Amino acid sequence: MEARRLRWDTLAALSSSSKGRLRYCRHWLQDEDILEGCMSPLELSPYSGWVLDRVIGQSDQEMAPSGSSTPNESTPVTKQPSLEITSAGKQGFSPLSSTGNDDRGLLEMDQEFFRAVLPSKVTEVEGCIQMYEEMHRLKGKEGLRQWQEQQEQMVRAVYDLASEQLKRFDELKELKQHQEFQDLQEVMEKSSKEAQGQQEKLKEEHRHRAKVLNLKLREAEQQRQRQEELERQRKEEGQERLRRLYSIQEEVLQLNQQIDPNYKHKDLPRIDLSAYSNRGNQICGLVSGLIRTTSEKGFPTQADVANTERALQEMRGLISSMQQEIAAAVEEKRRREEEEAKQKQKELLKKEQTKAQTPTPAQQAGGKQQKEGLQVKAEESTMQWYQQLQDAAEQCVAAFSGISNCKDNNEVKKIKTDLQKAATIPVSQISRIAGSQLREIFDKINNLLSGKTVQSGGRSVSVTQHPQGLDFVYYKLAEKFVNQGEEEVASHRDAAFPIAVVASGIWEMHPRVGDLFLAHLHRKCPYAVPFYPALKEGTSMEEYQRMLGYQVKDSKVEEQDHFLKRMSGMIRLYAAIIQLRWPYGNKQGPHPHGLHYGWRWLAQMLNMEPLADVTATLLYDFLEVCGNALMKQYQAQFWKILLLIRDDYCPRYGICIHVSLFFVFPHQGCLQQKEIPLPKGTLQSSFWRS
Repeated sequence: MEARRLRWDTLAALSSSSKGRLRYCRHWLQDEDILEGCMSPLELSPYSGWVLDRVIGQSDQEMAPSGSSTPNESTPVTKQPSLEITSAGKQGFSPLSSTGNDDRGLLEMDQEFFRAVLPSKVTEVEGCIQMYEEMHRLKGKEGLRQWQEQQEQMVRAVYDLASEQLKRFDELKELKQHQEFQDLQEVMEKSSKEAQGQQEKLKEEHRHRAKVLNLKLREAEQQRQRQEELERQRKEEGQERLRRLYSIQEEVLQLNQQIDPNYKHKDLPRIDLSAYSNRGNQICGLVSGLIRTTSEKGFPTQADVANTERALQEMRGLISSMQQEIAAAVEEKRRREEEEAKQKQKELLKKEQTKAQTPTPAQQAGGKQQKEGLQVKAEESTMQWYQQLQDAAEQCVAAFSGISNCKDNNEVKKIKTDLQKAATIPVSQISRIAGSQLREIFDKINNLLSGKTVQSGGRSVSVTQHPQGLDFVYYKLAEKFVNQGEEEVASHRDAAFPIAVVASGIWEMHPRVGDLFLAHLHRKCPYAVPFYPALKEGTSMEEYQRMLGYQVKDSKVEEQDHFLKRMSGMIRLYAAIIQLRWPYGNKQGPHPHGLHYGWRWLAQMLNMEPLADVTATLLYDFLEVCGNALMKQYQAQFWKILLLIRDDYCPRYGICIHVSLFFVFPHQGCLQQKEIPLPKGTLQSSFWRS
């Protein structure tokens, strides 16, 4: 019991010592003052000496009666780890260290000493204390290790955090540098764009100024070219007008040569042409004076050309008046001779029973006898007119004989070919396509006849290229119009109107073309006069058939149907011309060959002995084309003629059904309805607007 009490006293003494006051916890606080107690060497309390004395003395007393302690009681002491013991009260003890091999050897010596000296209980208590302290020391080491690991983790965490922050700082710095570089780049780009924009603006201003200068230069160049072109045109027009004056002067001189002041007809001693000669000389002097005046002041004006053309027209009228006077005198003489011949014939008729007259065309064609009340041949005035036209055509042929008979001069032959093409090709191109095309064709023909230069086959052509060029073109153009009626109108009846309107316009602008047209028409179709050529003594039948209008090739006469078709085409063209006028011309004057010529033709046709087939066909075609225009012009007189044709002429003289068909209007006769329809193919106002 005493020993147990001493143990508790020992424990109480230990607990009151500095080590005993330590609190041991599983979770160490991370404070240096607590760790110092574990890491500092162990020290015995001031009572350790007294305890050892008491324990050793008591142990000796207990060991005597009880003997040595059992091995079981001392075993724990020997198994305890070594302690570092420092005696505070004795000089012979020095501090012991537990690190290293020397310390381990000292500890083993102490353990042997304690086993030898200390009794078993003391050893047990001391062993417990050492074990307890060792446990706390190990726990302190573990805590220290954990704390070190925590510190290392904290250091690593702080290092990682610092590294991340350094990275973010570097990134932020890099971002700022990038932004600054971007801002600087934007500023540079903006400055570059502004500079480029300024440069583009300067370039645009430069281009604009260059463009304005180029426009001004181009306008100046164009103005200069226009002035040069106007000057060139003025010179060309002046030269053309001058050539026109020369051609007019030449024609005037040629016409004046036809007037012989000493001309005395061998059978007409009363004819005196001195007045015509004087006036012709005056006209020649006037034209020569105009040419001299214009040559002095430069090129002639249009007024000068107009004056010379009026002088030419006056000269033509003078020649025509002279020819009419001569023709009238000749006709008067012939009339007197016919009267004398009639007196002689009356005496012979009493003695002879047969007729002294030559066979009429009607008798030659159909073998019919002459009917009462009809003429055998045309009127004298009509035949005079016919002969004048034929003479004018022959004079025209003689006027361009130099160009037509030239065979050696290639240049003249080329001019002849170009002029013929320029005159005939436009007429061949006339169609019903559009009015604008007709106007172009008309202008081309009119310019050619006016002396201007036209394009034909890619070549420049003008009648002024040869002194006889104008007469040649007049003749060929008139001949082409008649050929178109003979061929084109005969095949396509509607073509009569566009061809006729162009021919009428050219006739009005150039009357000589109209005279030559009539001459060609009468030569190919004598029924357009109208007259029926008589078979004269000594004339062969082949020649007589040609005079009647038949085509004879190799002694073979064309068929009657083909003959009637050609005659029909020419009569339809003639009927269209006398009622049409060029819509863009000067309509103040009368038609150059108007409806009164058609009325005269119709009256003379009905007064003459009819020919089988020919008379009926021509009357039908003429009335179909020109009937509406004649109805509007002559009204009641026209209806009287139609009644005469229907009731007397057709039944009495056996005219075929062709003419009767003209009076048949759909469902009702045109005589009953008092209306004749417009011919098919008439040019309406819409045609000229197309």
